[in-house]
Amino acid sequence: MVEHRSMSFDVLLHRLDPRFQWSELQRRRAKYWRMLRRVDRRLVTLAPASRPRGSVLFSYVIDPFLLRPGKPMPHGHTHFWESWAMAQAFVELGYEVDAVHWTNQRFVPRKPYAVAIDVRRNLARWAEHLPGETVKVMHAETAHPSFHNPAQRARLEALAERRGTSLKPRKTIRDHGAYQAADLATILGNEFTQETYLAVAKKPLHRIPISAPLTYDWPATKDFDAVRRRFVWFGSGGLVHKGLDLVLEAFAAMPEYHLTVCGPIRQEADFERLYFRELYRTPNIETAGWVDVAGERFRRLAAGSLGLIYPSCSEGGGGSVLTCMHASLIPIVNREVSVDVDRTNGVPLADCSIATIQETVRQLAARPAGELEGLARSAWRFAREHHTRDRFQAAYRRFAARLVGGS
Repeated sequence: MVEHRSMSFDVLLHRLDPRFQWSELQRRRAKYWRMLRRVDRRLVTLAPASRPRGSVLFSYVIDPFLLRPGKPMPHGHTHFWESWAMAQAFVELGYEVDAVHWTNQRFVPRKPYAVAIDVRRNLARWAEHLPGETVKVMHAETAHPSFHNPAQRARLEALAERRGTSLKPRKTIRDHGAYQAADLATILGNEFTQETYLAVAKKPLHRIPISAPLTYDWPATKDFDAVRRRFVWFGSGGLVHKGLDLVLEAFAAMPEYHLTVCGPIRQEADFERLYFRELYRTPNIETAGWVDVAGERFRRLAAGSLGLIYPSCSEGGGGSVLTCMHASLIPIVNREVSVDVDRTNGVPLADCSIATIQETVRQLAARPAGELEGLARSAWRFAREHHTRDRFQAAYRRFAARLVGGS
């Protein structure tokens, strides 16, 4: 009873930390400023250099189109730059692009469009207002909801059974019927993600390799023998969905291995309370919080760690995994992460049980340093060859050209 009260007091003090309060203030300030700018209701028109060949309706992330001149593109998520690149592909082909944010539920098409593109919420609603000849395209950046939601629910139920506490879902996706309304789809994920859509309806799927915000030089001075017992979990929101609970429990029982946790932990207060001991009172687990991939801290972390452990239950392309592969970390991941990892460039997880995670970590750490370096180099090369902004842009330009060309 005394220990429980002490833990509750520690949690309270932790939440009152001035550094957390400042970051939370900044987060809320950005959120309210965005609301005041009415981003969710704006229409942005991007014009080509000459007389338009036609019009394209585009629904994704419009923040990049509202940046002040000289302000850098956000790199906290791949969708900022990718949204810009997708719209720009049609502008370069001579089309005027009308862009709205994907959460804009007010905009109704009032003119004919050659192409209409949406990620989730708008395509089915727009369909009745578009001419029959409009080509309707869904851009799939998650697995289909019919897989995604049950997968997350199963993770939450398993956690409740292990820990006796239920946490609220964080990554539920409402099926707005975009895929059913579409004529075809582009998709960021690999064969796994594609299968979740083809199980619902057989429509043409065009894979566009997800980008990465940055690339990194090979760390020539990295000592793989010294880092063999050091690992990271690196992800965004939806901590149970992305397997952090499993990784924490695995490492809490392996004191000889070190784990650094990178993600928005404090934004999920119920998870933080439940795993407070593992996150903040376990000597071999360090909680770094959100880490900027463009910063020196991330580079030092990657140079001082062997691999990434990321047993997510459902992804549409595994952007955080690829960022870590770019930084020479060996990925330990399951198939549902939707990155083409095999034994040549990483370590596939047979399943996501705590026991399997522990055994996989031990087996990898026990391999000779030369093998570890070779595996890390293969991961680094794979990411550079297949998942960069240049590769994304080239693939989407080809797709856009074929689309407006009628093929």
